[in-house]
Amino acid sequence: MRHAPEQDHSPARILVVDDDPTNRYVLSTTLRRAGHQVMEAEDGTRALELLSAPGELPEVAVVDVRLPDMTGFEVCEHIKSNPATASVPVINISASAITVNDRTQGLYRGADAYLVEPTAPDELLATVTATLRYARARYRAERLAERLDLLNQATLALYSASDAHELARATAAGAAAILHCDVAAVLTTPQGSPLVAHTWSDTCAADRAGGGQVHPAAGWICEDDQVGAWVGSGQAPQPPCLPAELKAPADRRTAVGRAKPDRPPVAILVPAHAVTTDDDEQLLAQLAQACALALEALRSYTEEHALALTLQRSFLPESLPRTARADLAVRYLPASDHREIGGDFYEAISTPAGLVVAVGDVAGHSLDAAMIMGQVRHGLRAYVAEGHPPDVVLSRLDHLLVTVQPGATVTLCVILVEYGSDVLHIANAGHLPPLLRAPDGTTSYVTEHGPLLGLGLRHPPAHRVTAAPGTLVLLVTDGLIERRHVDLQQSLRQLAGVVGEGSGDPEDACAQVLDRLDPDGSDDVALMAVRLNPAEPGD
Repeated sequence: MRHAPEQDHSPARILVVDDDPTNRYVLSTTLRRAGHQVMEAEDGTRALELLSAPGELPEVAVVDVRLPDMTGFEVCEHIKSNPATASVPVINISASAITVNDRTQGLYRGADAYLVEPTAPDELLATVTATLRYARARYRAERLAERLDLLNQATLALYSASDAHELARATAAGAAAILHCDVAAVLTTPQGSPLVAHTWSDTCAADRAGGGQVHPAAGWICEDDQVGAWVGSGQAPQPPCLPAELKAPADRRTAVGRAKPDRPPVAILVPAHAVTTDDDEQLLAQLAQACALALEALRSYTEEHALALTLQRSFLPESLPRTARADLAVRYLPASDHREIGGDFYEAISTPAGLVVAVGDVAGHSLDAAMIMGQVRHGLRAYVAEGHPPDVVLSRLDHLLVTVQPGATVTLCVILVEYGSDVLHIANAGHLPPLLRAPDGTTSYVTEHGPLLGLGLRHPPAHRVTAAPGTLVLLVTDGLIERRHVDLQQSLRQLAGVVGEGSGDPEDACAQVLDRLDPDGSDDVALMAVRLNPAEPGD
């Protein structure tokens, strides 16, 4: 932020402390004739009272060294030791304490300058001017540093926003913190809807927009500095009422940011009186541009997430096989819009040997996880179509991952439901155990399992389980039941309780599980329910 230094020659508020009425009159008159506003005190006690009183502090204190109640050095020390007044520069002045030791002591004890009386008016005014120049430059630097810190905090808040509504709120709040005024922030969401956030109490629009601080705008115009003129269509909700100080274009200042020339602008509206320096303008402009860049990142993420989600869904089965041996139901819930996509998947394939069902989960959340999920699912279908039993399918998939995707790991449970008998062949590669609900409502987990896929380890033979007709088999991924700070075994018991209380119908079971367990959206959820029907030889 480079610009020419500001030269501030405006009059100042000055405190004159002298017990001699004549000297005090001469000093005050000289300063008043130069345009300064003068406060007078006859001793140190009165001076400290004026400094501690509510109201605006003086910019300079001219303090006589010989005071009746305390020395000017002590007054200076009191001023400099108080955090509320430490920034007030002090000029010691004296007609008697004029030795080198006196002047040295005054400067060491906190004075910013030292004058010896009689003092020529020009010397007094020049010393006051020099002291003010330094004090004001320091104040501007400290104020700018504070505002740059606020800008940094606001920028972090912008890039942490999870959606356009939060981004608009963060922009308005950041500008209000920097400039200490009411602010309106206007932007267009990634979905193309205008949005306005503001920091004032919105009584006139509260009924229309629910009383919140973020409102859909009916429309708004951005032509040069004329941002903030809304045009209502009569069909869309109206924007919140602007306060009086922002209604007229001449009474407001506007900063506009764009990430790309063809993108709708981001606009920040503030009262004109809040922007008085080049620093104010540049800080506001930087915040508007940061908002535009954050919005562009949000828009890009939204577009990429939608594309990845479409790709992820394309890897899942379009339909489930129909067979008299079992009734199937599935549910697939992707993670929330602000999470990366995962690699959860399910599969159901009818083969001459029986119905093969599977649910799996690729480790990680990314587009790569979804791509690996597609490879595993296609490999699964191929090995099942070749007639391999579940444990051999797992072994071949493990070899495929080690060869093609080294480092990737997958959990997968594959179950073969024989057509001609009540036997289930269950091969589990590190996945959550399948849950069996008997016709009488009792539940149990099949906990036998082998290692994860992708480790190159030997997989045990499939576990054989006899399941009576009417048994419900439930396969789930961890997004359904795993919660931070909750024991997994407790979650599994809760799942079993919900399924045991249900009717045993696959569709009802899926609906009840999702309703009762209420996934938090932090991970994908794949859920498959299989109700076994009587086995018939030659089915």
